[in-house]
Amino acid sequence: MKRMERVAALINILTEHPTQVYTLQYFCDLFGAAKSSISEDIQAANNSIKISGFGFLETIAGAKGGVRFIPDISEENIKILQKEFCERLSEPSRMVGGNFLYTSDIFYDPSIVRRIALIFAKKFRKCEANYVATIETKGIPLAFMVSHYLNLPLVVVRRDAKISEGSTISINYFSGSNDRLQKMSMSKRAIEPNSKVLIIDDFMRGGGSIVGMSEMIKEFNGKVVGIGVAIASIEPEKKKVDDYTSVVFLGDISLENKNIVLKSNENIF
Repeated sequence: MKRMERVAALINILTEHPTQVYTLQYFCDLFGAAKSSISEDIQAANNSIKISGFGFLETIAGAKGGVRFIPDISEENIKILQKEFCERLSEPSRMVGGNFLYTSDIFYDPSIVRRIALIFAKKFRKCEANYVATIETKGIPLAFMVSHYLNLPLVVVRRDAKISEGSTISINYFSGSNDRLQKMSMSKRAIEPNSKVLIIDDFMRGGGSIVGMSEMIKEFNGKVVGIGVAIASIEPEKKKVDDYTSVVFLGDISLENKNIVLKSNENIF
């Protein structure tokens, strides 16, 4: 293979498997090249990835060392995303009854979800989580992309127990929006006991669902090591959870004036 071909293949392999360590010997055997050549290829690949602005390559020294791709996003690209996110969310046509916004198209849009996931992957890359967890359904695409970038398994907490889940644990919790008693369940096989879990969700109003997931994780003697939500409502000001990270904040929704108030979170990091 020519050098340009090796660099392209190397970038593809590493970015398709974020945080997974590959030894130099692996690429030497794969490409039939010397370690010195592979080292130069890695440097060229790293420069290319950095220019693209979605991550970088990290070299690990030692006998078990190698190279791995670390997903990342620049401050400039975060601001661009937040601006686009707010513009799309503030479209008056999104208003539905009960002061809610239609957001399904956004959270099923890979171009938006991928970049939001990069923010959370960067924010929580050192939280040492063993799993990423979310509650069904609109948060699943975002949580899945975060789990991909962090190379972690995804766990989906169900609102209703499914027979295909086998034995489950169910708990009752009070929703943050209206303090209505609700139920959630999770398979007993979902996570190992004493695991660390990162919670990712699409929207948070009062934090009731997040508290419910946290209580569920405690049933497995697990620990929540981070909470990320794409959109957090400004009201109520006092949430049931304090330590969380949101990408944007949602303020007043006025059906009469066709006005939606949104603002970017300037303190993500």
